[in-house]
This record gives sequence, C-alpha cells and structure tokens, in this order.
Amino acid sequence: MTEPDGAASTRHNKGRSRYERDTEHGLAIAVYRQQGDQLIFTHTEVPSESEGKGIGSQLVRDALDDARRRGFRIVPACSFVADFVRRHPEYESPGDQDA
Repeated sequence: MTEPDGAASTRHNKGRSRYERDTEHGLAIAVYRQQGDQLIFTHTEVPSESEGKGIGSQLVRDALDDARRRGFRIVPACSFVADFVRRHPEYESPGDQDA
C-alpha cells in the first residue's frame, strides 16, 4: 500500500479495525468488522474538503486488495464500498453473484 512517489499511502490500523489514509484535510477511513474469514466493511469516511478527488476510491481499493492478500472474503455493508464493488466486479467474492 505504498505510493511510488512517496506520497501518502493507505495503512492498516488493525487495533482500530480500519484502513486509514492521510489527506490534506484530515484522515480518510474505511472501517471493518472481522467475522471468521470475512472482513465486513461497515463505514467509509473522507473529510468533506477532500471529497470528489478519488481518495475514497483509492482507500477502498487498497483496503480490498490488502484484505484479499490476507485471504479474507469481502463483505460490503457500507454503501460506498458496495458501489465501488459494483463498479469493479473483480472485487466481488466468489458466490456473491448468486446471493
């Protein structure tokens, strides 16, 4: 989750069950709850001054990539994450299309 140009990157804050990304206006977060082999994404927040710049999408992409690398099934309970997965079906977990 490192940026090639050394810019702010997404980090996993396991203690707070969330992914974080610094913005010029504060912290963007993607909160999850772990349940067995699932990471249930429950809330995403980007400082209002930073909205519309793709920060939320990059945060969610990094979080979902990391969750997959760690072997978790992704469950989008947050509308932002659900919309992201709908736009990027490669992030759907196996069996989601049948649900």
